[in-house]
Amino acid sequence: MPKISEERKAERREQILTGARRCFAEYGYEGATVVRLERATGLSRGAIFNYFVSKDALFLELAWRDNQRFVRLWLDKGWDAALREVAAEDPDWLGVYLEITRKFRTDPDFRQAHEARTTEELAPPLLERVRSLQESGSLRGDKTPEQLAGFIGLVANGVVVQLAAGDPIRNMDALIELVGSAVRAPARSRTPSRKRV
Repeated sequence: MPKISEERKAERREQILTGARRCFAEYGYEGATVVRLERATGLSRGAIFNYFVSKDALFLELAWRDNQRFVRLWLDKGWDAALREVAAEDPDWLGVYLEITRKFRTDPDFRQAHEARTTEELAPPLLERVRSLQESGSLRGDKTPEQLAGFIGLVANGVVVQLAAGDPIRNMDALIELVGSAVRAPARSRTPSRKRV
């Protein structure tokens, strides 16, 4: 039996992820049954689960890729570009994220798998970027990098909830400005300080 090339394996993996993303967006996490995943990917359950050991693993990979994409955008173009990208995401797909929060709350193994990978791979470069922006005077220095990144992440999660509920962000520029005013370093006073006598 001929072996599948690494290139073909990578293509098959992407085929599964693309179809699964559509399936999760259409039916939600719970509604994305194995039969529906087979239809969406065009592959048998054996083929799907040859690449991903479970539906959880498949979803975690999709969630991981989104997190990775948003963090990469934040590192390359800034938190405001990442926030705009979140706001441009498909509301049906974002709705799946809302469903998955229940799983984080009720399934410690699922939560741990996601958090471990995030902590190991995504958090260090993001926190280093925030730290360097603090040192350059671009971001406020009175909060830790974890607090600033956490605040922006909290805003992004709020955007996800609002969009998934079918309520579009009506003025993204105003939201970006408001978040910016909260995280930017205060402008230095241009007037010379008076010496106390």
